[in-house]
Amino acid sequence: MLTLFSLLTALPAVIALHMLEPELVLPAFSILLFAEAAFAAIAARLIGVPDDPEDITLWDVAGGFTLIGCAAAVFGEPDQAALFLVEQGGERP
Repeated sequence: MLTLFSLLTALPAVIALHMLEPELVLPAFSILLFAEAAFAAIAARLIGVPDDPEDITLWDVAGGFTLIGCAAAVFGEPDQAALFLVEQGGERP
């Protein structure tokens, strides 16, 4: 489970670094991690994972995705998020 969590965190980061402009990486990474957290939480709810404090569960993975997504959102600036949401083909100031 920990290996899967690591791959699902590191792989989108590497892809975002190579495909996006540098100022758009953190907002895109934050949105992606929040989506992954939502999928992990839905999967944990549907599967009915027991609350076992000894093992890492899907709930822990969802919390990790949320925590890293919040950190990426905090370190990114609001104008960078606005750049991510504007039309990519339009003129930029």
